[in-house]
Amino acid sequence: QLQLVESGGGLVQAGGSLRLSCAASGRTFSNYAMGWFRQAPGKEREFVARIRWSGSSERYADSVKGRFTISRDNARNTVYLQMNSLKPEDTAVYYCAAGVAGVAGVAGTYDYWGQGTQVTVSS
Repeated sequence: QLQLVESGGGLVQAGGSLRLSCAASGRTFSNYAMGWFRQAPGKEREFVARIRWSGSSERYADSVKGRFTISRDNARNTVYLQMNSLKPEDTAVYYCAAGVAGVAGVAGTYDYWGQGTQVTVSS
């Protein structure tokens, strides 16, 4: 069973940066897609970014394109989300997800989810 654990969230000022990590343990699959989603108070969970373990291309939500960067370290089974130029509207719980058939923008296509890490951006 695949387990995902997010870390790196916190409180930052607008314009600041954070780097989130998603560490995978248990049975892992090199062909999985890895995604980041977020959920703000009173809103639905929304897509942020996606990468594949191999043969990958990156996909981003329009709201974060040019500010966030998703990357991976296959040897450590870890995916990262570098978040720059943070805005108050980025405030949310950020979730890591994995799925063999994961599709950018579609949360229901992911099979495994982490517990989430809080990101708060003050104005």
